[in-house]
Amino acid sequence: MKVSIIGGGGLVGSCAGFALQAGGIVREIALVDVNQELAEGQALDLLHGSSLISDQKITSGGTEHVKDSDIVVITAGLRRKPDESRLDLINRNVELFRGILTDVASHGLKSDAIVFVVSNPVDVLTYLAIRDLNLPPQQVIGLGTVLDTTRLRGILAARLNVPPTQVSAVILGEHGDSMVPIWSAAQVGGLPLDKFPGFTPGLIADVEKQTRGSGAEVIRRKGGAGFAVGVSIADVVHCIALDQRRILPVSSLQTKAYGLRDVCLSVPTVVGRTGVIDQLEVELWPKEKMALLNSGNVLRETIGRVLGG
Repeated sequence: MKVSIIGGGGLVGSCAGFALQAGGIVREIALVDVNQELAEGQALDLLHGSSLISDQKITSGGTEHVKDSDIVVITAGLRRKPDESRLDLINRNVELFRGILTDVASHGLKSDAIVFVVSNPVDVLTYLAIRDLNLPPQQVIGLGTVLDTTRLRGILAARLNVPPTQVSAVILGEHGDSMVPIWSAAQVGGLPLDKFPGFTPGLIADVEKQTRGSGAEVIRRKGGAGFAVGVSIADVVHCIALDQRRILPVSSLQTKAYGLRDVCLSVPTVVGRTGVIDQLEVELWPKEKMALLNSGNVLRETIGRVLGG
């Protein structure tokens, strides 16, 4: 399987490339960037470590790589400022993203290719990619709240002093201010979170607040997210490559779950080689469902205002 990363010279794209190399699952990783010298440098750096990791083909170049790619990951975009919401990025990023889509379409895509949007605001740009590319909607997905979910799990694990892999919790809705942590289904080691030693409502409130602000905090402290988003991207790519059919909170075009339609956001989604296989509707607390519907309304209003959709 060949994966092309548009924006592969930047922090997010290069971290995704390294995570995919460390995973050793995909056959070829192509780093594509408007700054081709930077992409070549990143590819060379990956190549230098390849003998210690896996036998993959590492390449770089222009968007012509997409024509024979199985997955096209789009990470290119303007970076969010510390005091800027992801939705504030929309006016600055839409024109750039449309140019990328036009360039990708000009080379042609394989009929079964998956387009994987990471650029922010990811839910709006995923909707735009579905509208502008000649692909079935299930073959266009966004990273959605996958990153928010792993941030929540890591922060909660640290507060409870448990292994992060033992925490099961998910965030749905927008990758942004209206995200919805689903505390009703949260568990630690298979045990209900509200029954776990150390649980208090105050702790949950603190964890949620820290999670909501974690993206801005990383930007303020180091300039931008890299490692966590890189492994999040690789997790989704591997799920597609291996046809694992795992349930992930990726962003996709909504057609039924929770009454949401004609908007891209994250619900429990079965992901495999063909992209979105199914969208699941599980019972939520009433306040969680209301918040999820509100998240859809926020995104739909933004789509209508900016994209005219």
